[in-house]
This record gives sequence, C-alpha cells and structure tokens, in this order.
Amino acid sequence: MNKPYQSYQNNAVNTASPGELTLMLYNGCIKFIKQAMKDMDSKNFEAKNTNIQKAQNIIQELMLTLDQEVDISKQMLSLYDYMHFQLKEANVKNDAAILEEVLGLVVEFRDTWKQVILKTRQQKYAQGAHI
Repeated sequence: MNKPYQSYQNNAVNTASPGELTLMLYNGCIKFIKQAMKDMDSKNFEAKNTNIQKAQNIIQELMLTLDQEVDISKQMLSLYDYMHFQLKEANVKNDAAILEEVLGLVVEFRDTWKQVILKTRQQKYAQGAHI
C-alpha cells in the first residue's frame, strides 16, 4: 500500500545533491524533535525516546559530514555537539524546554542551509546564462 510513496522517497534520496541531502537531514531532525515533543505531552515515553534517538542519529550524521578543512566546520561541530548533548538531557529529564531550544537551533541551521542552496542555484544558473 505504501510502496509508491516509499519508491518516491528512495528515488528522491538517491538523486539528491549533497546539499539537498543535508537539507533532508535537517528536515528529518525537525520532524523527529517535534514528534518527541508531542510524545512527551501525551506521556508516550517509549516513542519520545525513539524519536529523540532518531534526532540524535541525524545530528551525529551531520557531525560526520563536516569538512574539517573549513574553519566554520569547527564552530558547527561544537554546536552540533551541544545539540546532541541537549537532546540526551531532554530525553533523560523529560524537558520540553530543552527540546524547544534544540528545535530552534536546527530550524535556524536548516533555514540558513536553504538560503545557501538557493544562492548556489542562482549563481549556477546566472553563469549558465552567460555561456
């Protein structure tokens, strides 16, 4: 029943650029944090734990994909590390305020990344128009 959607999702991931994949990771992290917040509200602690762990896995993946040769990567790494730690704290303490803080950071990273992708595309197409 879900096969066409699953095929579409797999195809989207397989054909995405590295920048688009990073955007997908941010969006997934946001989705899992929001779901964990709902789970916390409804006292579904097992689902909350699962969703926070999924968000932590995404943060770890983002940490691994940083290019350590670029100066800003060191700053991003410490922010990712902080977010990862805060997710663990929110999970242990059942603290929605901590989840809210991490959500805000991830949304900010995602929105910034979206702007980078748009600017890159605009520059790419502008260069293509002059050829």
